[in-house]
Amino acid sequence: MADFALTLSDISARGLGPVSLALLPGEIAGLVGPAGAGKTTLLRLAGGVRRPLTGQVRAWGMSIADPAVRRLIGYSSDSPVYPPGLTVVEVLLYYARLHRARSNGRSPHGLVRESLEIAGLAAIADTRIEVLTRGELHGLSLAQAALGGRRVLLLDEMLSGLDVIARRDLRGRIARLAADGVAVLITSRDPAVLERLAARVLVMSDGRIVRAGPLATLLGERVLEVILDAPPSEPPPGFRITEAGLEAPLAGRTVEAALALCRAHRLPVRASRVRVKSLEEVVLETHDGR
Repeated sequence: MADFALTLSDISARGLGPVSLALLPGEIAGLVGPAGAGKTTLLRLAGGVRRPLTGQVRAWGMSIADPAVRRLIGYSSDSPVYPPGLTVVEVLLYYARLHRARSNGRSPHGLVRESLEIAGLAAIADTRIEVLTRGELHGLSLAQAALGGRRVLLLDEMLSGLDVIARRDLRGRIARLAADGVAVLITSRDPAVLERLAARVLVMSDGRIVRAGPLATLLGERVLEVILDAPPSEPPPGFRITEAGLEAPLAGRTVEAALALCRAHRLPVRASRVRVKSLEEVVLETHDGR
């Protein structure tokens, strides 16, 4: 168990669980699902913000109740709130002094310089919170979570609501932390934002992990789209009706076999194409199949 950066063993809370998962050092795992699926609750339990009703949380083989373990875990909430009149560096100094008081370690200013560099905020260190952009606020949240060299990061909706430039920048910074051995568990209501970051994905629904696996495996399924001149009254076996015609997963059969089934049902096929399933489709299929 000590080989894992984070382990959750049969933990539960009101409306959640039991849930078990293990996170390796340097791994980025994405936790996806609709609002209310239990993602935030799971992160709070993993970070020690809430106590589970049952089960156990351990980091690097040690109980989350150990104060030394708490200093290894950084948590970023979905909607962090900072005093608007303070500057970026003042906010980080506040957290750095708390960290130093608990660990009797490096100076607060040294911790802040490091976290500013991690999040790319050095140029706006003296900027007040009230004038920061959404991307800069998310960067501050990353800096606060990573402050003090934490080895497990729990990031709630860190990439949500950002423009493509800000999202790419934060995604790269999170990936660099993972390359240094930091384990990352990141949630998102929009699964598409994690497709270029998470190596493994866990799909949540109604407080449980209902599907999990390497991202490449979940997205490896091919889908055949068939455009028809007129929609059928009923689809052939294995197909479903879409706005343009039909579609069906190609698991276990060829494109030719699937199209032959359409012809056998005398469907007016105008065109067809094969695409790779998106992570959003995986989440929707899981949700709709409950």
